[in-house]
Formats: sequence, C-alpha cells, structure tokens
Amino acid sequence: MTVAVGNLRTLILNADMQPLSWAPLSVCNWQDAFVAVHQERVIQVKTYDDVAVHSASDTFEVPAVVALKRYRKRKKVAFTRYNVFLRDEFCCQYCGKRFAAKDLTFDHVIPRSKGGASSWTNIVACCSADNLRKGNLKPQQVGLKLRRQPFAPSPHELDAIARRLPRPKPELHQTWMDFLYWDSELDS
Repeated sequence: MTVAVGNLRTLILNADMQPLSWAPLSVCNWQDAFVAVHQERVIQVKTYDDVAVHSASDTFEVPAVVALKRYRKRKKVAFTRYNVFLRDEFCCQYCGKRFAAKDLTFDHVIPRSKGGASSWTNIVACCSADNLRKGNLKPQQVGLKLRRQPFAPSPHELDAIARRLPRPKPELHQTWMDFLYWDSELDS
C-alpha cells in the first residue's frame, strides 16, 4: 500500500550523522532530497514506510533522511532576525518573558542615533512594550536592565539553544527520531 506524498520533508544530516543544523532544523522538501539522492550528491539513510512515487515504468522510495557525503563545518552564524531571537531563546532581554517570533522585535541596546551598531553585541530580542518604553534611550535611562549581555553565538551554541527549546511535535517526523536525540537519556 502506498500513502500520498503530500508535504513530506526530508531531514538532512552532516557526514557525521548529526543534523546539519538545529537552528532551524535542517530539512528540505522530499523532491529536492530525491533529486540529490539520484544525482548521488547525498546518501539516502532512511525512507518513509509505505510511501512511494511512480514513473511510467518504476517505483521509487521517498527519502526521509539523507546524509551529506562530506562533512560540512559551519564556521559562523548568519546575523539574522530569527537567529537573534533564537540566541535570546525568544525571550525579551528586558522583562524575561518568552514570546512567539511574530510577537518579538529587536532592540539596539545603544541606539543607532547614539552610535550603536547593528551587530550581535548590540541587538537583543525585545517585546513591543519594552521596546516602546525604551525608545531612543539607553536601557538604564528608563530603568531597564539587560538580562544578559548580547553576544555573537557560535554555530554550536545556537544549535544547543535550539535543542533546548520546545518544538512543535508535528514538525518532527517519527522516522527522524533515531537521528535527533543521541544525547538524551535512555528510558530504563
């Protein structure tokens, strides 16, 4: 029996069989993974059970997990809005409350008008209320205190943060679980 392919995603592992990235989790659509497997750019590690695609004369399994043939080292983290929120664990760095990404903004600790740069060490995740309260001033001028100093995270630090954060279950397919939680405690 075959199941509809729908919006299946494929987990991408590095050559060491660890996710290429946890922040966000490295996945692609199954079609891109299928092409990469057949062009021999990646190794197909696991396929979806009871899922297949058909050509006029053949039936093919759909890749659930693929691995790169060569290890790819990430040297740095892109300075993006999402990565700033992730570094700060989706928490306002003034009040400490956690928010959905859509409800966060970012704040220049030292305002740009006062010489502050748009950099890892000067931008923090911030809720709208605290951003409005702070305005174009320094935090201490309005009685706000940073919960921690902003920093430029390494790929390893950002991945560690991403792994700690709660993740909606539907995003993680059961087929991937063997590859995602190697450092979790085993049930006794």
